[in-house]
Amino acid sequence: MTARDKSGPSEPGPGKPGSRALGPGNRGALVARPRYEVGYGKPPEDTRFRKGQSGNPRGRPKGAKSKLPALNEERMKNIILEEAYRTITVRDGTRNITVPIARAVLRSLAVNAVKGQHRSQRLFAELLAGVETANKVLHDAWFSTAVDYKTAWDEELQRRDRAQITHLPPPLPHPDHIQFDMNRGTVVIRGPKTKDEKVRYDQAYGELRRLVILREICRDALVTEEDPEERDDLAHYVDFATNNIARYRTVLPEDLYPMEMDAKLRAEMRALQKKWSPIIAADMAADGGIDAEANAVQEE
Repeated sequence: MTARDKSGPSEPGPGKPGSRALGPGNRGALVARPRYEVGYGKPPEDTRFRKGQSGNPRGRPKGAKSKLPALNEERMKNIILEEAYRTITVRDGTRNITVPIARAVLRSLAVNAVKGQHRSQRLFAELLAGVETANKVLHDAWFSTAVDYKTAWDEELQRRDRAQITHLPPPLPHPDHIQFDMNRGTVVIRGPKTKDEKVRYDQAYGELRRLVILREICRDALVTEEDPEERDDLAHYVDFATNNIARYRTVLPEDLYPMEMDAKLRAEMRALQKKWSPIIAADMAADGGIDAEANAVQEE
């Protein structure tokens, strides 16, 4: 037995594998092995997880955990709609087009149906029939509602006439403006449907009234006017008024918005002619200043 053997197993020393360097501030710390290789499954020591230390010290980001939808929410429906109308690029013949996913799926289904795939044909026919049935239900409900509305307001307006009630405003839309085509099953509203539309219709009707007065002033003046230049101006105003009256009639049909030279319009026209010469009165009517001037003359 040698001296080394007699002394027993030697204590691990510094620099040896598995040795510990003891001392103040470094109690029991392992010394890195000199031949430790960094590689797969062997990360560097400074990037390893430490015992007792979290790998995510900041914690879960706020809102990262999905919350259950509220009782009034339908989150899955929103997701389905978002995905259905998310646009993708597909090949259409010789070019690429961008379409919603829903359209791309239906187009693929229709193409497969045309190619003779019975399942696609049956599914496409069912989808088409469902859509047309739903549209028919909505149309019938709208038609029935319009009929009930017109009938009820016709009766109410007749009651007002019998009772001589004039202070109440007419309904919007007016029942006289609702027209039905029983053969096609369609409903057309030819007048204003809201208060804002009523304002615009009234403005257009006032413009139509001004054009009618303008044309009548010029026609009356042409009967006695002898100056060629003034006759040309008056004839120009007649054409101007006639063309614009026809344009307004596309919006204000004559059967619903009659405009004739009745006593009221004739009085306004005479009042304007009494204060101004025919040419000046025509100029004022063409420029839109007829209303204020005619009212002022009537007040005098």
